[in-house]
Amino acid sequence: MVDVATLGTFAVAAVASLFMAWTIGAGSSGSTPFAPAVGANAISVMRAGFLVGLCCFLGAVFQGANVSEAVGEELIGGVTLSAEAATIALTIAATLVAIGVFTGYPIATAFTVTGAVIGVGFAMGGDPAWLKYQEIAALWLLTPFVGGGIAYLTARALREEPIPERHVVLILAAIVGVLLANIEFAVLGPPDGGASVAVTLSAWIPGPSAFGVVAATGLLAIAFTAALHRDMRAGTTIAERHFLLVLGGLVAFSAGGSQVGLAVGPLVPLSDDVGLSITALLLGGGVGLLVGAWTGAPRMIKAISQDYSSLGPRRSIAALIPSFAIAQVAILYGIPVSFNQIVVSAIIGSGYAAAASGGGVSARKMGFTVLAWAISFVLSIVVSFGAYRGVAWLLF
Repeated sequence: MVDVATLGTFAVAAVASLFMAWTIGAGSSGSTPFAPAVGANAISVMRAGFLVGLCCFLGAVFQGANVSEAVGEELIGGVTLSAEAATIALTIAATLVAIGVFTGYPIATAFTVTGAVIGVGFAMGGDPAWLKYQEIAALWLLTPFVGGGIAYLTARALREEPIPERHVVLILAAIVGVLLANIEFAVLGPPDGGASVAVTLSAWIPGPSAFGVVAATGLLAIAFTAALHRDMRAGTTIAERHFLLVLGGLVAFSAGGSQVGLAVGPLVPLSDDVGLSITALLLGGGVGLLVGAWTGAPRMIKAISQDYSSLGPRRSIAALIPSFAIAQVAILYGIPVSFNQIVVSAIIGSGYAAAASGGGVSARKMGFTVLAWAISFVLSIVVSFGAYRGVAWLLF
């Protein structure tokens, strides 16, 4: 039987986790996935906030386990996060993100949460998890270049004359179909893991398993492309806007799968003490993301869609495809990553591709954003370390 003191400390940490989930839903997860679609006038701000909340919730439940376990158990060695440490880390990280929401600058959530967990972990006497830090640093550093570079090349391909635009869009649809066929879902795998749609369907295809996966992937890519081709009968522009909305939903789903770990990850070490499964934690975190997206996301959606670049459907498609791919890589390897960084970097890349035709990127806005990212990471480590040491001194 769980004692009252344990339940009490967990309840306090859970409240901090819900606060964190709300700020994430109102900030990075709730704003960035549909910001390009809003910028392209494919959907209104309020409808985008409503849809992104639903997609984030589903992503949190079906794909949230990897990052949650990484944040809760793999950032610090030698110690297990206590309820007090989890509460301090989540409160400080959420406060920094909330400041970003209300000032209009998208703070990188992964930076603040990762920094806060590391800070309290060090304060508890934990050891650095150097291997995990290398993975995180590699993804964080490569994201602007890889995401921005792919978005730039994609946007240029959509503008070049030798290949008709509609053909390029169909090729991109096939690529998205391949990605969608091979991302993992918890409901398709064993109890302790996930499986992709392609792997699941391969069991019904005769021959070696590798052939079945390739065949299933090809069939899904063809189906995705055929659906978009059929939609083009009403016009390429309309089909592009529909494709853009689908991409926004996929990115929002990926945002839920990645970002929920930043909210509930610190609670993972405590869940066994109160008899909760990780599925229950993901459901709670998903609800927090949902409420945050519905109540706070419109402000940030407007800021990103209008302040960073004048977006059209083509450049928005170019921004969302690499965002979806990078997010799924982060989920697969359990790496906390910020959707502000992913999508904003892609928006910049697609924006530069059209700079000559009047599009542009606000260099001043981006300079302040990058500075805010760096400061929030360092500040979260320092403040969390000091806060935990101060609380420990007062209580013990």
